[in-house]
Amino acid sequence: MKLVVRVKLLPTPEQAAALDSTLRACNEAANWLSGRALTCGRRSRAALQALAYEDLKARGLSAQPALHVLRKVADAYGALRVTPKEPVAFRPEAAQPFDDRCLSWQSDARTVSIWTTSGRLKGMAFTGRAEHLEMLAAYRKGESDLLRRDGQWYLLATCEVSEAPLDAAPGGFLGVDLGIVNIATTSAGARYSGRRLNRRREADRRLRAKLQRRGTKSARRRARRHAGKEARRARDVNHKISKCIVAEAQRTGRGIALEDLTGIRDRVRLRKPQRVRLHSWSFRQLGTFIAYKARRAGVPVAYVDPSYTSRECSRCHHIDRRNRPSQAVFACRACGFVEHADLNSSHNIAARGWWTWVRGAESQAPALALTAERAGRGRTSPKPSAIRAANPGTDRIPE
Repeated sequence: MKLVVRVKLLPTPEQAAALDSTLRACNEAANWLSGRALTCGRRSRAALQALAYEDLKARGLSAQPALHVLRKVADAYGALRVTPKEPVAFRPEAAQPFDDRCLSWQSDARTVSIWTTSGRLKGMAFTGRAEHLEMLAAYRKGESDLLRRDGQWYLLATCEVSEAPLDAAPGGFLGVDLGIVNIATTSAGARYSGRRLNRRREADRRLRAKLQRRGTKSARRRARRHAGKEARRARDVNHKISKCIVAEAQRTGRGIALEDLTGIRDRVRLRKPQRVRLHSWSFRQLGTFIAYKARRAGVPVAYVDPSYTSRECSRCHHIDRRNRPSQAVFACRACGFVEHADLNSSHNIAARGWWTWVRGAESQAPALALTAERAGRGRTSPKPSAIRAANPGTDRIPE
């Protein structure tokens, strides 16, 4: 699997000036080529190379950077669904890819040698987190992107990391309920509260609004310094939570069941204050982190239908809107079972995850699938006894 590792460059002032002129020259060439591509109606890589390869070299780019500019423009137009009326524009500091012909790494010395419009720069130092540097030295393969952000220079390196063999026979599934008050709740009982993070987000939103209203030069400068802080904080929290969840599933020999939340922002109808919280919630990022960490660990992941997981009783499977008297409490109107609402949902997700896995593995395990199908025949969801028989590792699915 491919992962991206970010390392920070430590250039001297002269090297930083050379990197800046290189990045601007590449993006100026990309903007020029984008205009020609739209005017001439040629937007494929081969057509653009025949049209403007020599012109790009005449603008000061060597062979490989010129080809990367061609590909960048072709990919930008290829990602559009309709033909634009205006040329695709590239920012002066937009990322520029480099391959091994114009960028070489000296991992032991922690330096790189990189092509620039002023000549090749050798011995440029870089740094990063210890685990990222180890991954870079062991698995780096392919292109790296040069990027400038907030006055700092970075290289985004692609690493081809080997995956652990997938566990084809998990001993149950760990259900994960994603939320806003509690970022994640697992069927093993772990609960990762989001109250502190939500308070920090609300403070960030108030500060942004205050600085925007002020509109002074110092306010804009402070807003730029503050930009991205919330996203980096949420990303760090999501990395920590996903690491704990995958480690728990791997330790207990279980898979991970997640809700398929595609399009949730379009489906959910909330009041304005709640909409702000929902749209700033990085649940997709957390789900992505869990998925790729699980792939590296060989832990299977199943995506389930999220419908009524918060209203269904994990004991008797009765579904009723009144089962949720409050945000945190689940009280079944049929059997009287009482549980924390997020924990109850995580048990339902775990059960659906196992059922999804069984149905998806019919060709590999026909006998098990037949048993489960007979046990759940005539039901839209499996009977608890059928799930318990086929899934002895499920946390709790009582009758």
